Amino acid sequence: MMVVAFEDDRPVGKMLTVVRRSKRMFPPSFIRRCEVYGIGEYFDERREEIFACMLERLTKEALRRAFLIEFRNLDDALFGYKFFRKNCYFPMNWLRVRNSLHRNDQPTVYMNPTRLRQIRKGLAKGAVIGMATSSDEVDRFSKMLAKNYSTHIRRHFPDFRFFHEIARAGQPPEAARIFTVNYHGKIIGGSVCLFSGSTAYLLFSGGLRKTYAQLYPGILAVWAALDYAHTHGYHHLEFMDAGLPFKESGYRNFILRFGGKQSSTRRWFRLRWSFFNKLCERIYV
Repeated sequence: MMVVAFEDDRPVGKMLTVVRRSKRMFPPSFIRRCEVYGIGEYFDERREEIFACMLERLTKEALRRAFLIEFRNLDDALFGYKFFRKNCYFPMNWLRVRNSLHRNDQPTVYMNPTRLRQIRKGLAKGAVIGMATSSDEVDRFSKMLAKNYSTHIRRHFPDFRFFHEIARAGQPPEAARIFTVNYHGKIIGGSVCLFSGSTAYLLFSGGLRKTYAQLYPGILAVWAALDYAHTHGYHHLEFMDAGLPFKESGYRNFILRFGGKQSSTRRWFRLRWSFFNKLCERIYV
């Protein structure tokens, strides 16, 4: 769903949202949720004024279709604060992790020595990094990743058709790529990377790390995206979900060993049930 703001007949801003529902049968996956990445795109200097109008309209429309609205990946944590609050959103602290790639140094310079050794070992033992382009490769990649994500309760996994669309988006000018880790013709790991401007975004990654532990398929899956982004001139690679700011996080510790830096940001949430939303406002505001 896209909200577009007009002044007379001239568009001055737009905001794309995604309403989805996971296939999983346990909560909170059975509810519909509306997700917004960033704050939209603007063609006028009055960004906050335009944002306020679009946010109000978006909130009314989205709450008819979804139980939860979530704004994530905000470049400026303070942008639109009073407008979020006016529309009864509540913030939660979050973390983002991204690797800087625009330096002259190779990305391996900033990586954990153990992580670098694991990459070299996996490649030396026969793992091969490639890209999924054919329909058969995309299907095999999707099945492998679905098996990997089946144990992650909180993580969303889309329908296989999504990955076929991603593969088509890899044609110039590229918008996305599917990277694979292969061993003797079998896909044992892989990742999905999106591209926008000078930034690459790691959307999904995983591997059959128990069956092929000595090949480090999950590590090679991330390395494939990181190396590609650096080689093709992207300034940053950002991990799409580094998680809540808990002191200990297995996934965050995993991705930080690739040499990235973490920073604090926030996500904004709005619930359909007013009483529940007010309770969350009291807790988090």
